[in-house]
Amino acid sequence: MAQHKVKTIGLVVLGIILSIFWFYPFYLVIVNSFKTKAEIFVNTLGFPSEGTVENYPEAFGALDFVHSFLNSVFITVCSIFLICIFTSMAAYALSRRQGKTSSIIYFIFAICMLIPFQSIMIPLVSIFGSVDMLNRGGLMIMYLGLGSSLAVFLYFGALRGIPMALDEAAIIDGCNRFQVYWYIIMPMLKSTTVTVIVLNAIWFWNDYLLPSLVINKEGMYTIPLKMFYFFGEYSKQWHLALAALVIAIIPIIVVYMFLQKYIIKGISEGAVK
Repeated sequence: MAQHKVKTIGLVVLGIILSIFWFYPFYLVIVNSFKTKAEIFVNTLGFPSEGTVENYPEAFGALDFVHSFLNSVFITVCSIFLICIFTSMAAYALSRRQGKTSSIIYFIFAICMLIPFQSIMIPLVSIFGSVDMLNRGGLMIMYLGLGSSLAVFLYFGALRGIPMALDEAAIIDGCNRFQVYWYIIMPMLKSTTVTVIVLNAIWFWNDYLLPSLVINKEGMYTIPLKMFYFFGEYSKQWHLALAALVIAIIPIIVVYMFLQKYIIKGISEGAVK
């Protein structure tokens, strides 16, 4: 019993130490976002100072926050909607059709998770450019393709835990295959769907590389693209950039706080069963 208590205390202490290391960068961002440009270079360790809140309204205006926020929301929401609908239907079809073809297709989806984006970045942009799809619509289609592998993996695992007897009973009651999927199966995938939403929302909201390659019109810039405004050729406005970073991460943190309780359950349903 004493040995168990010592082990537990040791794990708690280790967890506290690791959490301090993990939270320290966030602490630096928040503290330095209240400093002037000169104070950041003088006090780089993030020790508290008098600070100023003037950085926030200035960063808010420089970001054109309302416009860029709406662009980010539009791209994120539409991309997630496409992923949830198409990947859940694909996983449903694969899980309900037993055979080598379904297994091979599922294996292709699973193995695609191992392909790094950098290896397909240039051909992808080149192909979309040749069909005049370097815009928000093209970006959402790219997100659909890049995010499908993980989403199908999670949905497929969850669907394997739902007995086919439910499908058969619904069909006997007069439902067609789409009605079975939409009214019977999809509500049972709530936890997995929320997991897919949260994981992809964090990715899409914070992504800079792909939008920078695809979106080339000023009025369509997302928040990460607008952040580049603070880093010029001859000067870097770290005090404003850090304030803008705090503003940018607040919406996704709020979404995560409301949905985080479903994440562990959704991942376990999609990966264990």
